[in-house]
Parts: sequence; structure tokens; C-alpha cells
Amino acid sequence: MVINGLIRTKTFFIKILCQDADQNVADETWCGGCMADARQSNQRRLRRLDQMRKIRSVDGASRALRELWESDKRPEAIVLRSTLLARRKGSDTPPGLSRLILPKGIAQRFYLTAFFEAQCRLAAGEQWTNVLPLSGRGSWSDLFALDGAYDAKSATYMHSTVNGRTAEDLRLRQVQGALRTLEGPGDQYHQSLVGIPRGKREQRLYQSFQLMNEDGHGGKQSPNIYVVPKKNWRAAATTEIPVNFFLNGWVQVLNSSEVATWLALRMLSKWARDKHLATGIYAHGELRSKTFGLRRDTWEDGCQRLREFGLIRFPSHVTKAEATRPLSADYKFLWAEMGDVLPGTLRAVSLSGNGSRAGA
Repeated sequence: MVINGLIRTKTFFIKILCQDADQNVADETWCGGCMADARQSNQRRLRRLDQMRKIRSVDGASRALRELWESDKRPEAIVLRSTLLARRKGSDTPPGLSRLILPKGIAQRFYLTAFFEAQCRLAAGEQWTNVLPLSGRGSWSDLFALDGAYDAKSATYMHSTVNGRTAEDLRLRQVQGALRTLEGPGDQYHQSLVGIPRGKREQRLYQSFQLMNEDGHGGKQSPNIYVVPKKNWRAAATTEIPVNFFLNGWVQVLNSSEVATWLALRMLSKWARDKHLATGIYAHGELRSKTFGLRRDTWEDGCQRLREFGLIRFPSHVTKAEATRPLSADYKFLWAEMGDVLPGTLRAVSLSGNGSRAGA
């Protein structure tokens, strides 16, 4: 089966090549149930991308993000505190980004995009305040490609109901859902990545949400409101996301597991940078799991997809046979080079049975 989808944002195109899920399976011992899960995951992803193509939602979201970027500071990269990606030394709490590897919703996308929005208008050291409405023209909802609910009975997105849901309603719902996820359960408020005040009847006042620093709310009564970080050359301090991650639409189409893997590799690339440019980056099992909070299947699937998308590649000294070897369960780490300029094209991708199990 071949499905050609086209998602266009100026020079941004997506072409998907889907092969039968029983071809090129990485691990020959993979069970039938795993293969079925992977096939369903790939089908969901293709369905989502095809829907984005039809309604041009990536185009609209990328245009809104570019308008934000062009309106003020035009940062070349978005700076993150590395505590979002890596566990603090001596801490038992997983890093915030690993908690946002979820099969549904846009929580991770919202959180990263909120940093983009902040750094497009604020200088390092300035504290965040919300200036955007949740819905309507020039709102938070405008910044995200629509991930509408899929109705299996009608085989369509945004199936009409007695509630009369519209695209605008769905965009607002996905933003509100992201805020609830980022707030987290009440008994873990110190880990909350946003705060949502309550009204007189304990209803959530979404418009008044507060963005927290990468460490979360913190244990004190006063919330740890987000302050734009200053770029630091030390990997343990800050990590950067090239602005084209947002402007070229990658933030809209990558899975949360792929984003987490990609950012972990970016952070690792700051250590011994000259050496890594020649020899590549790798992460052994303990570093991957204990520092970044990433499971092995998440890491392997993420690396496989990132290679196919052209966002990472093997260094030049790797042989062709090694470079074409599938990432299987016994593949302990990946050597990769990374560039700061993200491609404007998502290349033809083979979504085979070893596809991402994190969902989309």
C-alpha cells in the first residue's frame, strides 16, 4: 500500500510511503501482537497526516508561528533549561519532557511552543505573562495543527454530533486538554508545568493559566513562573532548539517520543562538540533511562524515525552496511551527527512494522 500525503507550508512538504507492516521488521522475534500494534500505530499516523494535508492545518499553524517570530525579536534558536530534558543529579523525579511522552494530545507541543512564543517577545531574564487569548484570531489555538478526534464508525474526523462541534471548538478543546495535562494531578502540584487558577465554583480559568519554569511549580507556595533563560555553553545548563523546528512545521508532525529523543541527542552533542562532529553521539542504556527517562523502545523507535526523516544521520566513518542496519532490540546506542538547520522537507518515509509505538 502506498499513501502519498502532501502537507505544505511554503517549502515544507510531507510525502509518506507506507509499506506493509510485515516487511523489514527489525527484530525477527517480534511477536504477532507487537506487529499488529505497530501496524495500527502506523495507520493512525498516516490517517492523521492525511487529515492535516486535507485541511492544511500545518500550513495555518506554521504561518501563525512565523507571524509571531517576525513581529519582534526573531530568535535564531529557542533556549531550554536542560533540567527539562535530564534528571537533576540526586533527584528521583523524572525530567519533565519524559513525562510528556504521551500517545494523545498536544501537551508537549504546547509547552515547547509556549517557550517559542515567550522568546519571540521577551528578553533573557524577563518573566512570562500571558498576552494571547485561547481561541480566535491570533490565539494559542492558531499555533497548533488541528488534531481532531477520529470517528471510527464514519471513518472521518470531526464527525458531526448533536453538540455541533466545529474546527474552532476542537482547537480550543485540544489547547484546554494540553493545559490540564501540563497541570497534572493535584497531589503532584510541585511538578506542574502550568498553573490553572480556579473560579468561585472551582472551575478552571484556562485563560489565566501560568507557565512554569522547566523545573515545574516547585515545592514553595509561590509558583516558579517561567523566566526566559540566558544561553549557556554548558550542556547541563541549557539546550537549544533551532527556530526552524517551529517555522518549518516539525513541531506539528513529530511524535512526542521523537521530539524527546531528538532533544536528548541535541543536549548530548554539546559535550565535546568537536569530537562529536567527527565521531557522532551515543547514549548507553543507563544514561538513556536514568538521565533522560527514556525507555529502550522509545529511544530505538525515535532514532529510527529521526534517521528516516533526515534529522539525524550516521557519521561518515560508519560503513554502508552499518548505516542500513535496522535498529533492533539489541542495538544499544546510536551514533549520529546533527545540524542546526532543520530541513524544510520531511523525506519519503518507510513506515514499516517497526514503527513508532508511542502513537500520534
